[in-house]
Amino acid sequence: MDRTAIDRFGTSQFEASRNRLASLAYRLLGSATDAEDAVQDAFMHWQAADRRQIKVPEAWLTKVITNLCLDRLRSAQARRERTVGAWLPEPLLDGDPMLGPADTFEQRESVSLAMLTLMERLSPVERAVYLLREAFSYSHAEIADILDITESASQQHLHRARHRITAARRRGGEVDPASARGIVEEFLAAATSGRIERLVALLTDDAIAIADSNGAGLAKTLLQYDTPARIAAIARAGFKPTPAKRRLVGGTPAVHYALVNDSPAILFVLGDQVVGTVTFDVTDGKIATVRGIAAPTRLVRLTEAWRQRGPDTPLITQW
Repeated sequence: MDRTAIDRFGTSQFEASRNRLASLAYRLLGSATDAEDAVQDAFMHWQAADRRQIKVPEAWLTKVITNLCLDRLRSAQARRERTVGAWLPEPLLDGDPMLGPADTFEQRESVSLAMLTLMERLSPVERAVYLLREAFSYSHAEIADILDITESASQQHLHRARHRITAARRRGGEVDPASARGIVEEFLAAATSGRIERLVALLTDDAIAIADSNGAGLAKTLLQYDTPARIAAIARAGFKPTPAKRRLVGGTPAVHYALVNDSPAILFVLGDQVVGTVTFDVTDGKIATVRGIAAPTRLVRLTEAWRQRGPDTPLITQW
């Protein structure tokens, strides 16, 4: 086999693993942009390697991508950008291959915005062990090899990660999609019509709301609200269309329902551009968390996925 044929075969081997590597990188980093960069770096490592010495390409690539992501999480830049109260994960539209696998509750939960945010409480190694075990079903022996630690250390990291996540996790579980959509549509109707009492009734007693900025760019700190009354007031103010808001986004967007990171969401869409998304964590028939993301750099991949979708009927034709 000549060199060109070897390179083609090596590229095809890598491409067969690309989506799996990207989904692991996204779970580790919480950023599609960073995950894509990590996958490209992994490809460069793969191209430079003596592949004749690689007995199990999938295991080799998993080790490379995991450690590339850990290097990113440990970097000084990441520590600055991901300070508590100043970072939200990058949202992805339902069906994006970077969200897979999604066969089990643990796999779906691991890619939710709630869990991606929660995992910021873990050390990079704890995060890697937790995801490799819970979302990708690797054994402790395999994880030990990937991270160059002992099996005992892998078990200890998993125990600590589970404990920290359990202590901080808000109640909830899988929600019926039709029920979740109904609750979100009620929230939107109440917010746009200014019905504060109905908004409060749709929220859990310990509900929180988080927003990144007004869309001008990544905010240095997040806007956070932690009582139903405050959330209802800000929702009424935020969802009510005004000429100033339309000028800010460049026109009159339509409002669509969607699933984002396996959670119910609404999208503000101007032409074929998503200019904002609001996601909801629903539990026991009420909304526990509202997340607003409008920073353009966080919506690039979501917009690309939206453009590939077929047209649907918006909840509001012109907001």
